[in-house]
Amino acid sequence: MALSSKGTALITGASSGIGAVYADRLARQGYDLILVARSRGRLNALANHLSDQTGRTVEVVVADLTNKADSLRVEQILRNDASITLLVNNAGVGGVMPLLASPVDDMEAMVSLNVTALMRLAYAAVPGFVARGAGTVINIASIVAIAPEILNGVYGGTKSFVLALSQSMQHELADKGIRVQAVLPGATATDFWSEAGNPVENLPQEIVMSAEDMVDAALAGLAAGETVTIPGLHDGGQWDRHEAQRKTLSGLFGNSVAAPRYR
Repeated sequence: MALSSKGTALITGASSGIGAVYADRLARQGYDLILVARSRGRLNALANHLSDQTGRTVEVVVADLTNKADSLRVEQILRNDASITLLVNNAGVGGVMPLLASPVDDMEAMVSLNVTALMRLAYAAVPGFVARGAGTVINIASIVAIAPEILNGVYGGTKSFVLALSQSMQHELADKGIRVQAVLPGATATDFWSEAGNPVENLPQEIVMSAEDMVDAALAGLAAGETVTIPGLHDGGQWDRHEAQRKTLSGLFGNSVAAPRYR
């Protein structure tokens, strides 16, 4: 028997990896889907498979979110389709090379996708969610959001933006019935690593999580009410203590005179 619909989930970067697993899991939870990615062939194959397996309605939108016209098309869908109850901002690109080995045009393209496109899609979705009094935004960040030294610095900076935006959105929108979750995966077995120039096979396998396990953990975190989910962090209390210290520290910055050590 088919599950009653939970509305429609729009997923970016949906043709493979983490995005494709989200599509599978959300369809099985009762969501209809709008799958957004650049590869029409992969999208169509996934859409047909999920529709056959789950009976859900699956729509395909071929779009390159670094292309302004394509991004605007997806933004219009988010603004105009009142059935959308969940946005998974998953599309992104990574980098593993150091600053001096990274072409600046590539870094600009990374910012365009990881920051600008994600931000614009969130802005497109949220007003409708607020008007309807419900909706969820899942932003896929990375552990480099809090450990930018690990990989390329621009990549870390883009994911720090995603985390900060998500926390600010949650702060502003929680009382309006909106859920915002930032997901911070560690090394995950997807094409990300090959595309970034360091195949996942080169990594110590004890640190690599499957995309299926990562998404399942992230959805469990969402169900548990987490605003930040770090699938690979076994002691969740460590993050809670980090956040408590951060919030305490943030209240100590505002003084009319400089600290004595600077005088």
